[in-house]
Amino acid sequence: MSARSVVVVLYEGVQSLDVTGPLEVFAGAGTAAGRPGAYRVTTASPGGGPVRSHSGLRLAPDTDLAEVGPVHTLLVPGGEGTRAPDRALVARIRELAEGAERVVSVCTGAFLLAEAGLLAGRRATTHWAYCDALARRFPDVEVDPDPIHVRDGHLATSAGVTAGIDLALALVEEDLGRDAALLIARHLVVFLRRPGNQAQFSTQLAAQVAARQPLREIQQWIAEHPEADLSVEALAHRSALSPRHFARAFTAEVGVTPGRYVDGVRLEAARRRLEDTDDGIEEVARACGYGTPEAMRRAFVRALAAPPAEYRRRFHPHPLGGH
Repeated sequence: MSARSVVVVLYEGVQSLDVTGPLEVFAGAGTAAGRPGAYRVTTASPGGGPVRSHSGLRLAPDTDLAEVGPVHTLLVPGGEGTRAPDRALVARIRELAEGAERVVSVCTGAFLLAEAGLLAGRRATTHWAYCDALARRFPDVEVDPDPIHVRDGHLATSAGVTAGIDLALALVEEDLGRDAALLIARHLVVFLRRPGNQAQFSTQLAAQVAARQPLREIQQWIAEHPEADLSVEALAHRSALSPRHFARAFTAEVGVTPGRYVDGVRLEAARRRLEDTDDGIEEVARACGYGTPEAMRRAFVRALAAPPAEYRRRFHPHPLGGH
């Protein structure tokens, strides 16, 4: 089998981890699986000159993007350089995409694909912090803010940084089989465990930080004590406010009611425990403030369309090399 060509696009202001994470997966997959040469990875920039990443790291490409030949997988990383992209870069991405078997973006690289017209009428994702901006700027793109990566035909888009590694592993599994993907995941000391439909963590919560210090402290306390009494009355008492004043101020500054915020925190805490521990369902429910396993089950089915046991089966990592 001939090598699959993977071209990673470099440009000024690129996010270095968006480049190196997927690159390491593809570069090492064939060797780790005993199939050296399965991928031929090339980095390319406009003009072929070195670029400086957003963090200041200088990256020297293999070649000029204009000289890249037929591409199997075109990978477009994200970065600050996507905010005002060079028109020639966008045009070249469009040209290469026309002949590529797969077109992949990491994080805000989706903006470059959208700018090139490649996402029109398609479902896509990006880092949770930029999903609204992508949807506003390109209303013809169906932006899904939840999954860590999305496939729509030969196009694949992913969320921030580590999600690019997840997507690259999924593509290796598609090309070379699950054993090869497991081997490179083991080599990189990551779990092969996050299917694309797994939600980006903290999508609901991360951007909702209260302006006033007392309410920010309450948010932090809720996150650290999901098992506690988190009723409006209890939280208001901790804030030294009346329940009515607390509920009104919290909703105004955080964007959701205290009850909905607590529900989100508890759900995320339970999801993390199901993924990262072997605690029993009853123990997880108690530790996350649900009171009973049935209450947690209802919350999971309502929010994730899967009961806790099924969620754990999908996303809890099995020991690498286990049976």
